[in-house]
Amino acid sequence: MTPAGQHHAPEIRAAARHLGRRRFLTVTGAAAALAFATNLPTAGVAGAAELDARRIRKNPFTLGVASGDPLPSSALLWTRLAPAPYEPGGGLPQERVTVQWELAHDARFRRVARRGTVTAHPEFNHAVHVEADHLDPGRTYYFRFRTGSWVSETGRTRTAPAPGSRPGGLTLAAVSCQAYHDGYFTAYKHLAQDDVDVVFHLGDYLYEYAVNATGGARGYTDRTLPAHFDKETQTLEDYRLRYALYKSDPDLRAAHAAHPFVVTWDDHETENNYAGDTSENDDPAADFLLRRAAAYRAYWENLPLRRPQLPSGPDAQLYRRLVWGRLAQFDILDTRQYRSDQAYGDGAHVPGAESDDPARTITGATQERWLLDGWRRSRAQWNVVPQQVTFSERRLDLNARAKLSMDAWDGYRASRKRVLAGARAADLDNLMVLTGDVHVGYAFDIKADFDDPSSRTVGTEIVATSIASGKDGADKPANWDTYTKANPHLKFYNGRRGYVTVALGREAARADFKTVSAVTTPGAPIRTAASFVTEAGAPGLKPA
Repeated sequence: MTPAGQHHAPEIRAAARHLGRRRFLTVTGAAAALAFATNLPTAGVAGAAELDARRIRKNPFTLGVASGDPLPSSALLWTRLAPAPYEPGGGLPQERVTVQWELAHDARFRRVARRGTVTAHPEFNHAVHVEADHLDPGRTYYFRFRTGSWVSETGRTRTAPAPGSRPGGLTLAAVSCQAYHDGYFTAYKHLAQDDVDVVFHLGDYLYEYAVNATGGARGYTDRTLPAHFDKETQTLEDYRLRYALYKSDPDLRAAHAAHPFVVTWDDHETENNYAGDTSENDDPAADFLLRRAAAYRAYWENLPLRRPQLPSGPDAQLYRRLVWGRLAQFDILDTRQYRSDQAYGDGAHVPGAESDDPARTITGATQERWLLDGWRRSRAQWNVVPQQVTFSERRLDLNARAKLSMDAWDGYRASRKRVLAGARAADLDNLMVLTGDVHVGYAFDIKADFDDPSSRTVGTEIVATSIASGKDGADKPANWDTYTKANPHLKFYNGRRGYVTVALGREAARADFKTVSAVTTPGAPIRTAASFVTEAGAPGLKPA
């Protein structure tokens, strides 16, 4: 693969090499660096003339609407204007556009709670992020956008319960891994109709791989995708266009319109299996950081994220904490941006001195301290950790010294040991980890000592299968017998596509693994493949 930096302007490459990694995108004289502006554009700096919205002749809301990160008195609302989504710039000139927004108590907007205007800046690809505040806690709201003569579809969102309140329950959905070229997003169609309060996307919202003219495994016969999708994403424009392709899927748009999303990235939003500033193919760090900056910028532009998550060059603080009254605390992690490079060249390997080096980290020291400090202060009944890669030990063979995945927490066992020690010190009774990445559904008991099956169970891990990645899959993959025998703490393993819902209550939590029979053809029905319960104060999964 061509090194990432060769696709960027020479001025930026030079700045990346000669300035510190946190300053290389702030060079005043590099015009292309405007694409990575770290603050909202202002007149005379990165501003633009204003477009008369009445001149927009095609529907600019082709990418739908979304909401995210619900707080007790605030909702984050998102859209992006793109009347020609498959074209660079989305079919709009490099001019700013005024957008009106409304938030109402009812879907007909007879009782409007809040309204306002926001500017869609070309420097942000005409994306808008509205933080609607002064809202009532624990309420459902409806929202929409207007510009010119155009009105978006209606979205539905909700606020979190009041701080200190004791809600009776919460139902969340966990999703991950939606490779467009591997199949249809049928699971999202069903999720849009499901009764959940919030959706956690656990990574791989986007894939950097090429998508051919027929949409890969989708096998389109009624359309031809533009040739610029048929290459790996490298530049900011590449990533922006790829998000437009993904968000053109009606089932994904429907899920976003129906429920607030809480998102975190894994690797493919940038590049497969990258670690910190180390790329998959060991490109020069300065070049890879340019690519990472582009990927992070496009991610923020296209997802319902708040202002603190806005990237600064190649850096973005995606880890954050949300609270659902006294019922649940969610500590959303980023296990990709700060991790040490994978041990033993990445892949499957028996653990050893390199992978078990105490200096190695999957979270970075700062994020690790933030997590453990948050647990010590937590007042929640359920402490849930939405994150990316498998947390529990996962032995890949039946040998006495089994191989483990060096890309998962198994490749960072000192990190896992510190985190579990922190959970024990905080006296967490109800630890739950939500995971994506592996394109299968797993249910694990988290053990105090994975080498001793009889050791204490200290939490549960629910692994959501993919939306599309891996194509149709199978109920029992070829390695099903091996994995279930090698890992006695593994209570469920299914290789179909779908999602998982988790109902958190005062007495127990219930996980329902929902799967579809196929994604290479559209319209498959959904079924519940298995259900498990873990009782409050008594960690361990039992069939429901």
